[in-house]
Amino acid sequence: MQRRSSIINMQPAVLSNRYLIGTIAFIVSFGLSLVFKWNFGEAVFTGIITVMATYIAAFCADRRRRNHEMLILDSYRKRIRELEGVEARFIAEINQLENHRDLLYKESNQLQSQISERRNQREILNRELGSFVGQKAALETTYNRLQHEIENIERSRIELNNSFAAEKRKQDLNVSVCRAEITQLQIHIAELKKEKEDFENNLTLLERLKPQLEEKLHELRVQIQELEVKENHQDSTILEKTNERKTLDSKIKSLQTKLTTKQEELKHLQEQISLLQDERNLLQTQVWELLQQTEKLNPYTETEHDHHSTYDSTLEVETEFPFSDLLGIIEPISSNAQENKIDELSPEWNDFFSSLSNRDFLVLKAILEQENPSASIKQIAEDNITMPSLLIDAVNELAKNTIGELIIETSSEHPKIYTEHIENVHIMIKAHEAAEAAETHFA
Repeated sequence: MQRRSSIINMQPAVLSNRYLIGTIAFIVSFGLSLVFKWNFGEAVFTGIITVMATYIAAFCADRRRRNHEMLILDSYRKRIRELEGVEARFIAEINQLENHRDLLYKESNQLQSQISERRNQREILNRELGSFVGQKAALETTYNRLQHEIENIERSRIELNNSFAAEKRKQDLNVSVCRAEITQLQIHIAELKKEKEDFENNLTLLERLKPQLEEKLHELRVQIQELEVKENHQDSTILEKTNERKTLDSKIKSLQTKLTTKQEELKHLQEQISLLQDERNLLQTQVWELLQQTEKLNPYTETEHDHHSTYDSTLEVETEFPFSDLLGIIEPISSNAQENKIDELSPEWNDFFSSLSNRDFLVLKAILEQENPSASIKQIAEDNITMPSLLIDAVNELAKNTIGELIIETSSEHPKIYTEHIENVHIMIKAHEAAEAAETHFA
């Protein structure tokens, strides 16, 4: 819009300048012809011819200048579109990373809920175990007392004493183990004394249930150990997930910083475009002033005016890009070097070669030359702000679209190139390296 408004504002000035040039040329040519020949009709005729010649010369110069400005504007527009495409790709990748982060956050919440459930189950088991331990301690105390009473009452029964001797040894071992637990359970002794009569009546039943309780106690201990192992495993998985989340956060921050740098570069380019437009306007005004000065200084010949206008246009082209001749020399040399290497391939493989980018060649070279190229592909993906699987899928997709087959095998442990395509891939890599070497040599 600013350019259109500036063009609209410049149109009346240009028309006035053209009218002024025409009038000056007419007056000068009319005056000179009238002075030298003293013929009014012939002087008017020469003045009209001079006006037409000046308008034609001004029109040609203006046309060439406009064509050159349109070429420069088209190049800047293409550059802006490319930068907008890069920005769109960055935004899409950032959205993918945010979705992946949300999935990881949901999984961590589910794991935390499972951990809380496991902890509640462990607390319930600990409570039940505590109650069983208390009952066991109470039974042992009552058993010891009853044993002393049985020894005092039934001394006559020698056979029973012999049978109880072995059991007593076992119980002594259990008592030595459980004394540490008895010290903690002395608080409950007062309540257990009230229930002593019931336990004495049910002693015979409890003696039958004692081995079953010991088996249940052993099973509960085994279950507790298994739960602790599972909890440790879950803790390790949580730590791994947190570390992965931290790495993803750091990658997201790096992407954000790169995006800000790209935005700053875009702003810088816009500022440069505005500066170039200002310089173009200044050059326009200077050219018009120079044209006016040359017409005032050299009004005698038309050929000199045309020569100066063409010379000024060539000077403008040379000052804007003085190394165009060097580019014209370098481009055919690099293209010829590339064509000499691609002649060995079929047309489909030539199309595939031309569609590959620099990072695709790096991926193919790493897979071809290394047994385990995962680390190299990961480094290439980090340099290009993407994932290794996406790089391999992009190369396979290009191959499928051009040659109709996949060239990278992804089903194995490490990515490999199919054996029937190794020779062609090797030729392409050599051709790409030769082209890069030629470009760096001429650069």
